[in-house]
Amino acid sequence: MCHYCGCREIPLIKEFIAEHERVTDAAGGAQRALAAGETARARELIAFMVRELDSHWRGEENGLFAVMGEDPEYADYIKVLVDEHRDHSARLPALDLETPGGRAEFDVMVQELHQHISREEDGLFPASLTALSGDEWNRSMAAWRESHPAE
Repeated sequence: MCHYCGCREIPLIKEFIAEHERVTDAAGGAQRALAAGETARARELIAFMVRELDSHWRGEENGLFAVMGEDPEYADYIKVLVDEHRDHSARLPALDLETPGGRAEFDVMVQELHQHISREEDGLFPASLTALSGDEWNRSMAAWRESHPAE
């Protein structure tokens, strides 16, 4: 994530980045657990990832993505991100960690997730600084709150 544009100081973007960090930390923990033969621990961490990503993706898609997607300049970029959400939400919980292929698939998914996060943090989030009005930020934050009722 860049540190020069200031988007990290926007409360909503801070939340998204914190969620990204929790997910990537869990992914790294799951990879280490798998390498140590601790499949049950890896499953716990992946289950956490699935839950965290579900609320995270709903917050993004119903808020920031919906608002920015109204602008044709960002619509195609956002569609790719949403498609990646759908792909990962189907594949991640279906992994068979008992097989070498399933463990390899998880490693591929972790790499894809890092690339996805980079496209958000280095592309879309900085663009949101100039693209959104105050009302659009409010709509985006309201959607995030709705997807995170316990927070």
